[in-house]
Amino acid sequence: MVLELKKIFLNENESLSVQAEPDLSGVTVGMNTFSGPVKADITVSNHAGMVVYEADVRFRYHYYCDRCFEPFDKDLAYRFNHILVTKLPDEGGDDYIEAPDYMLETDALLRDDILLELPSKFLCKDSCKGLCPKCGKNLNMGRCDCPEKEPDPRLAALSKLLEE
Repeated sequence: MVLELKKIFLNENESLSVQAEPDLSGVTVGMNTFSGPVKADITVSNHAGMVVYEADVRFRYHYYCDRCFEPFDKDLAYRFNHILVTKLPDEGGDDYIEAPDYMLETDALLRDDILLELPSKFLCKDSCKGLCPKCGKNLNMGRCDCPEKEPDPRLAALSKLLEE
């Protein structure tokens, strides 16, 4: 969705509110995907000459636990704020979003904001025990039959001496 913001930039106390549903169904992060539509409530307003972009987004995210690899769906919600300018300053523009010719492409901005905000690690629960490194059993479902401590193979010669 492209927003035409000339009226907002040129008039103080002017605002615009829209709803958007950017299509992120084809976007994957590893094996994790968006399992439903992304819904965004966007407001762009001019406060004393400063144009502010605010977006409240909500969506359902399908992910695999990074410890036990069980699949889960989770509802996520984020709020994003940006200051809009028609031309970026020469010294850089990490603090601003450029809206050249008073136009703003919201889908790409929302996609980037969401992907940057997603956690780097997804867990089914904070106390997830993960998988057994030997047999691969999900330790959240119970203990496995693997020995808790395996002898160090470098000390195998010493254990043979103790057996004699």
